[in-house]
Amino acid sequence: MRRALVGMFALSVAGSPIGVFLILRRMSLTGDAMAHAVMPGAAIGYLVAGFSLPAMTLGGLATGLAVVLAAGAVARVTVMKEDAALAVFYLISLALGVTIVSMRGSAVDLFHVLFGNVLALDDAVLVLLACVSTLTLGYLALFYRPLVME
Repeated sequence: MRRALVGMFALSVAGSPIGVFLILRRMSLTGDAMAHAVMPGAAIGYLVAGFSLPAMTLGGLATGLAVVLAAGAVARVTVMKEDAALAVFYLISLALGVTIVSMRGSAVDLFHVLFGNVLALDDAVLVLLACVSTLTLGYLALFYRPLVME
């Protein structure tokens, strides 16, 4: 139970300021879209290495970056706005991720990959959460003024 509390605290401390900036810039869809867009990479990492944290994290980062770049390219080349392009790509990405995980043949595994279990956090996940939270807060501290002024 303590690990769950520490993990949720780390997520809330790092995620709240980002959420505030996204809401103030009218980009609230971005956070939700990116949470769904990482699914295919995490699914491929899961199929290749099981519940390996590094494999799922790197896969998710790769597909999240690919979705952002693709949505930006479509928004630049067509008349479609950035939020609409991001919505299209994140929905395609989520559907692809669920399909990839479903190919494994176990609905229980799909449920755990999609929703997780906060009570199942181990030390490796807590270290990852601490690192990501520290990097996020450090970035916000360094670039606070440009983020506020923009």
